[in-house]
Amino acid sequence: MSGKLKSYLVFLYGLPGLPLAMLGLPLFVYLPSYYSQNLGLSLTAVGLALLLARSLDVITDPIIGLLNDRYPEFRSVSWRRKSFIIAGIPLLLVGLNYLLRPEETATAFYLFFWSFVTYLGWTLINIPWLAVGAEISDDYHEKSALASSREIFAVIGTVAVISLPVLMSIETDIKSVLSMLANYLTFLVPLTLLPLLWVLSPKLLSGSKPDKQRPNNKKLFSKETFELLKHPAIKRLLPAYFINSIANALPATLFILFVSYVLQTPEMIGILLVSYFISAIVGIPFWLYLARKTDKHISWCTALYGSIASFIWVPFLNTGDFLSFLFICVASGFCLGADVVMPASIQADISQDISANKANKATQQSDDISNVKEGQNSTALLFGIWGLLTKLSLALAIGIAFPLLDMVGLKLDGSTTEGSSQIAVVTLVVLYALIPILFKIWVLFQMWHFPFNRSYFTTSRLEKLSLEMSPRQPATLLSTPLIEATTKSQTEEPIKAVKNVSTQEAHEKVGNHDDKYNSKINSHTISFVTNNERMQ
Repeated sequence: MSGKLKSYLVFLYGLPGLPLAMLGLPLFVYLPSYYSQNLGLSLTAVGLALLLARSLDVITDPIIGLLNDRYPEFRSVSWRRKSFIIAGIPLLLVGLNYLLRPEETATAFYLFFWSFVTYLGWTLINIPWLAVGAEISDDYHEKSALASSREIFAVIGTVAVISLPVLMSIETDIKSVLSMLANYLTFLVPLTLLPLLWVLSPKLLSGSKPDKQRPNNKKLFSKETFELLKHPAIKRLLPAYFINSIANALPATLFILFVSYVLQTPEMIGILLVSYFISAIVGIPFWLYLARKTDKHISWCTALYGSIASFIWVPFLNTGDFLSFLFICVASGFCLGADVVMPASIQADISQDISANKANKATQQSDDISNVKEGQNSTALLFGIWGLLTKLSLALAIGIAFPLLDMVGLKLDGSTTEGSSQIAVVTLVVLYALIPILFKIWVLFQMWHFPFNRSYFTTSRLEKLSLEMSPRQPATLLSTPLIEATTKSQTEEPIKAVKNVSTQEAHEKVGNHDDKYNSKINSHTISFVTNNERMQ
């Protein structure tokens, strides 16, 4: 969609982030303790059941993304996105109610089965929802606004799930906490998703026109399926995102241990977490402003600098240094806004570029250009891979940190580390702060000179449009809405008259970053006419 999005659309798009984020914390924090302590399952049984469910959940992300992009081929993108979300709502609600309100005789298989159903319903909603954020606007900065709306509501949901048990004085009763969350989520999930589905018309999504042809029985997985991974921007972004996700997952996993056993202030965990997430909400407008003034990757890298500068002081903290750590939480939380918004926004730009490349190639090979746009979309698959990396990073953080701490002899007794060796405490600090710092430094070097910036995606989009129009149509654009929106909102300069500019010349202006990915670019003459020229 070209043109400026209405504010209510940005609001409605981000709103589902609130209940989906509320679901995350109980599954990781409350659920294992409840099934082991209250229902009598062994820690091994609980761990294996959740590990198996999570392993299957990781695999389903790219599969659901691929299915959502491709099937049914004779339906529009809008229909596909909405149908998967509608299918996921009842699955999620049924799964979480059985999972959060278990029978007294619940077994390990019960925990595994309903965990898997809940994860599957969540994925059916989440992958198309993320894809919509990349398709609902062609504007370079509006994709950042959509990602910001999504993450702001996610942070609000996380703060709510932390605060509500305290406000209701049930924080020590895990059964009541889980029941309360089931009630709220059963109400909030449909309440936040249905308004978005109502306004999500085909006109809002790029490539929304359905095929006139029936499906051609392509294989689900083929050589072309993962062609998108050859895009040079993907080769830079995905490794950086994955390493940065591990750098974020390690402190998240070890936060309670660090506060309880190093600072020895477990009663302050709630205050520290709320301060961290509120700082993230406050910081998002600043990072959006910085991205507009510079670029998205510059905004992200600046936030990485801030995270490193704040976390570098963690190893110097001692028992009772609450105020110092509170300042670190506020500073690093402020940087979190860019850490979650900018990578997703950059990926949205890449997904549109990949879809344009695919449609472009099909246009050159087809005699009927009326049916080539649909079926070329890979947005959901790309976000499925994104989800896989996110979940894998969390699994690796847990799978590496806890066995390593156990191996070095960290003994947790009450709120002290008495009985643990000095090397065990040092290992906890290293895993919590120093390794994430090293990972973020690597990401910083990887992304600081990221060549796929605003000018690349702007020129690339115009390039694909010109190829799509020629040679079957006259290659003259009279200030189309896409050209006007792109040049006005993204370069913020008047449209200048350009005569006989070939797409090859435009490609050379932004550098040959994607020569291997899109090496066959034909030169077609294209003219851009300004408003003043049109009036003469």
